[in-house]
This record gives sequence, structure tokens and C-alpha cells, in this order.
Amino acid sequence: MSKWKIYTPEGVQDILFEECYIKRNLEEKIRKLFRSYGYFEIETPSIEFYDVFCSDQDQIPQEVMFKFFDQQGRILVLRPDITIPVARVTATKYKDLDQPLRFFYIDKTYRYNELGGGKQKEFTQAGVEIMGSAAPESDAEVIATAISAMQAAGVENFQLDIGQVEFFKGLMEETGLSPQDSEQLRVLIDRKDYLAIEELVRNHSMRDDLKGLILNLPSLFGSIDVIEKVEKVTVNERSLRALSNLREVIEILEAYGLGRYISVDLGMLQSLDYYTGIIFRGFTYGVGFPVVSGGRYDNLVEQFGRKCPATGFSMGINMVMTALERQKIELEKPVVDSLVCCNKEGRSTAFRICKELRKQGLTVEMDITGYGIDAVKQYAASKGIGGIIYILDEENIQVHNLETHEVVKTSISEIIKD
Repeated sequence: MSKWKIYTPEGVQDILFEECYIKRNLEEKIRKLFRSYGYFEIETPSIEFYDVFCSDQDQIPQEVMFKFFDQQGRILVLRPDITIPVARVTATKYKDLDQPLRFFYIDKTYRYNELGGGKQKEFTQAGVEIMGSAAPESDAEVIATAISAMQAAGVENFQLDIGQVEFFKGLMEETGLSPQDSEQLRVLIDRKDYLAIEELVRNHSMRDDLKGLILNLPSLFGSIDVIEKVEKVTVNERSLRALSNLREVIEILEAYGLGRYISVDLGMLQSLDYYTGIIFRGFTYGVGFPVVSGGRYDNLVEQFGRKCPATGFSMGINMVMTALERQKIELEKPVVDSLVCCNKEGRSTAFRICKELRKQGLTVEMDITGYGIDAVKQYAASKGIGGIIYILDEENIQVHNLETHEVVKTSISEIIKD
């Protein structure tokens, strides 16, 4: 037998029945929530052309993609992201529909060394996208949906940090920094590396007030008051428009009644080439990476041939499950309500009873071992089954309560009532 025959590759895993039950329940709660907001589910291929994810914006480094060739020698990839294929679908399959369009997805993605998925190479993402709206109301709705998804998942303590990349872009217009230096500065500010920021700024000539604002960017986080404070020292029109937009989105979220979940972070600077406005990340206890992230990406759909503003977010299902486990939040686990067993004469009655109890929403397992009642009791107890229905014939049925050890005699007419 091959050495690797009984193992799974590094970064992927079997999801066993208890964890799988919890995961499917979590996905279904989120699916129900997304539908309640008016989003429609979409499913894109797990295998895409490499060209779909290859662009000047470099949204996804090619090094993290699983690449292979088809029979014609074209480069294919296992889908590393779902937002980009949704943008492709919007520009091609839905180009003639009235906008805005609301999509959601719950599916697997694949990347090498994906830290946000707990260093897994295969992980599940759930998310929503609003295509065709540039209004702040759409950004606020996406964030409100993300908060509701966290609540639906059972995460009790979490915080969403909201920023605006246009604010930083406006400041860079005034600094005269090269694109390379601006990108380096963005990374340092996002990491909140104060010493490296100071060194980079010191080596470039710029106004003292602008230099001071840039040096303070990593610490510009907190309540909506941060916006008012920064507006007083900002002169760039692009940056001021960004602050105004950020304020409006937060005011809409406060109207939703969600103000307690959000904070401002002007030093949060994700990819400047990809994001074009509002950005946000959600954190909770027990996980060192964002559980949700998203923002506005108005230039993405245009790569597929059609201009279309867009905003959305994704949630890492695996990360949420890790958070729930570490926060010791009790989750529903798979249970079997009853085990039905019988002799040959009682089979027809047993099948009728199973059918009726399942119609009532109970989980019923039919005994297939052929063991006696004592062995069946041991089996049921080992699986945590609460009771046994032991059928001799229609008029001789025993109900064994394994928790109280009570035995009640009954008949099929008592169990199946008209």
C-alpha cells in the first residue's frame, strides 16, 4: 500500500460528522439570513481560467494559486476567491438586468498558505456582493449584513473597524511620493509600524502639517469623533470627500442601531489598487485574523468589459467555527431522538412508525444490527440516543427511556394518531 494512501495532504482535512453537522448548520443560518436581505445565491466553477484572476491590480498573488493545465495547454486555477468570478458573471451573464444586483455565495476557495483560513489550503467563504450601486446606503447595507451574519453565526463579542482608502490616496497626491514609496508607506501604516513610517517620511520633503498627519495615521482610530478631528487638519479635497462619505456610512449604520459594533480606523489600508472607497474588517476573541472583511471595489467589474460600481464582504466560515470553539459557545450537535428495533413480524409496523415520527420532525434510526434488546440498549447509550421503540407487533410495543430507565407499553394506534 502506498505510503500516502491513508493521509490527506497538508492544509486540507476530513471534516467528521459532528464538526460537519455544526458547519452545515452554520452555513444554513447564514444562507437564510442572506436571503432575508434580498440576496440571491450564485455558484461559480471551482476551476477557472488563470486569466480571470490575473490583472494589473494584482488582487491575488499568483504564488498563492493552485495552477495546472487543460488539454489545450491553457492555464487553469482552483478558485482562490469568489468575488472576482461574481464580477465576471455580472459583466457577462447579467449585463442586461436592471441594477442594483444582490448576490450571495457560500462555497470553498483554495490558496497556498492562506493565513486567514488558519493556514488551510481549502476553506469555505460566505459573502454578499451588491453590483451597480455607488450609494453610501449600499456600503452601509453590506456592513449591516456582515454584522447580522456574525450574530446569526452565534459570535457574541466582535468589532468591525471601518476605513476609507480614498482618504489616504488624497494625502499621497500632496506628498509627491512615487507609487512604490506610497505602497511601502501603505503597508507600514496598515501594520502600524511607527518607527519605519517615521524613517520613510523623514527621508522625503513634504509640508510639516502633512507629515504630522501621516505620522499619526496608525493611531487615528476610535469613535466617529476621529473623523471630525481629522477634518480640521485636512485640506485635500479628495481626502475630505472620503471623510464625508465615511461619516455618512457610519450615520446610516447608527440608524440601523448597529453603532456599538463599529469603530473608525483611518490607518486600515488594504490594497489601494483593488479597493476604491469604504473598507472594513471584523475581529472577535480567540482568532488573530479578521473573521470578515470587505469594502468597495468600483473598478473590478470593468476588467470584464463593463463599468459597474460594487461593494461586498466575505466571511471565513472556518475562522468563525474556530472562534466559536475558543469562546466555548455551545453549539447544537447531531442527535438521534429514537432508535426503532423489531423482530421480523414487526417490520411493517416499525417502518410505519419511523415514517410517522420523521414526518413530525424527529430523527429516527432504524436498527439494522439484529441484536437483542440488551445489546441494542448498549449501542443506543453509546451514541447518546434518548430512547428505544421495541416492536413485537402492532399491539405489543415497548418504549424504553434510556435516561430514566422507564419502560412503557403501548400500541401503534397510540403512537400514530389520526
